[in-house]
Amino acid sequence: MSQISVASLDASLPEFARRIDALLQTLELDLSAYKADHIALRVNSLEAAKSLHQQWLTCGEERSVNVINGRPIVVIKAMQPRVFGVWETDCVELPYPGDKAYPQEGWEHAEWVIPSTATTPESFLEDVFAIFPSLKARWSELETLGVKVKLSSPAGEGERIANPTVAFKASGVCVKLHPVSLEQVIESEKGA
Repeated sequence: MSQISVASLDASLPEFARRIDALLQTLELDLSAYKADHIALRVNSLEAAKSLHQQWLTCGEERSVNVINGRPIVVIKAMQPRVFGVWETDCVELPYPGDKAYPQEGWEHAEWVIPSTATTPESFLEDVFAIFPSLKARWSELETLGVKVKLSSPAGEGERIANPTVAFKASGVCVKLHPVSLEQVIESEKGA
């Protein structure tokens, strides 16, 4: 069984921040003016997910449990913000494991809100390019630099807001950009 815990996750935040920063440098994407929306982790076993879920409840409030792509995704608002590099966030996303095994358990991605009224991933990407012209200039090189790009529109049961996403993955971490905050998505689930 996994030995992952909230304490070990907190201890690994500096290394996670280093890898996120390296990816942002590769992308030539300066997110310093934007607030980190949330960070997310990955675990491979149901036992680890249940254990972490209970641990997070001792240091935060459960904001949502929603089924996305057939598995529960838990959102915790931590009492103390988690600091990674120059960013901090009090929102943590804990997906229960699906059918994919991750080579490493722990922090997997960080997400930022980039203001946009786009409702499709393609139109959102155009807005991202307008805000970050250096990313657009580098776009055709990303694959050769080892960066995988994914455009998607993930949605949970009951969500009423389109939240297109542009994701960049390399070296075991992922940076995701979207126009709507996780808190807004959760409120939409409640019909607010």
